[in-house]
Amino acid sequence: MFYLNDIGRYFIMIRMSFFKPCKWRVLKKLIFKEINDLIIESIPIVVILSFFIGAVVSIQTALNLSSPFLSKSLIGFATRQSVILEFAPTFMSIIMAGKVGSYITSSIGTMRVTEQIDALEVMGINPLNYLVFPKIIALLFYPFVITIAMFVAIFGGFLAMTFAGVPSEEFITGIQTEFEPFHIFYSYVKTILFALILATVPAYHGFYMKGGALEVGKASTSSFVWTSIIIIVVNFIITQLLLS
Repeated sequence: MFYLNDIGRYFIMIRMSFFKPCKWRVLKKLIFKEINDLIIESIPIVVILSFFIGAVVSIQTALNLSSPFLSKSLIGFATRQSVILEFAPTFMSIIMAGKVGSYITSSIGTMRVTEQIDALEVMGINPLNYLVFPKIIALLFYPFVITIAMFVAIFGGFLAMTFAGVPSEEFITGIQTEFEPFHIFYSYVKTILFALILATVPAYHGFYMKGGALEVGKASTSSFVWTSIIIIVVNFIITQLLLS
């Protein structure tokens, strides 16, 4: 019953985030701030991790293709499939749950502890629209981050194989082999759902937390755990629906 109460309150929170909107002039500033904090400032870590993970995937694939009867183009094919289907949308979203999710939970939780949310309610402002709605809109740009992750990861794999002596023509041939545009669609469907999870689950933990400064840290940890679990479960469901 405890979890059912949380689930119900979570969906009510999302619904109320779109009601009693603040003035557009105020919301516009909040949205641009959230885009900068949640999207633009996340790009450097995404680029670094994507580059090296793409390189590691290609190296491990090459090590498992030691047979001379197997084409080296399979390295590019395996790297592309791994990056597009799972690494970029799912693995990066779990990393973002730690970076973005903890930031959202701690910022909203601090406002709850310092009674700033109560002050918003006293002034007649819908705090959910003021705090959660801009984050939802900002994270609609999250597919842009995942696109960068895809490109950089494949490029990292390409460079790793170039230095390892694999002909670049074979790696590129592997990238182009049996390419299915539906896999890109599948990846972006997951990405959009993960973006909504990243925006709302941490916000829920921050908005409804109770206690003092110590509980803010506990809420951030709980937020990361639950966001990661929900992302994995949604990933399984979407994969079953779209690829099975």
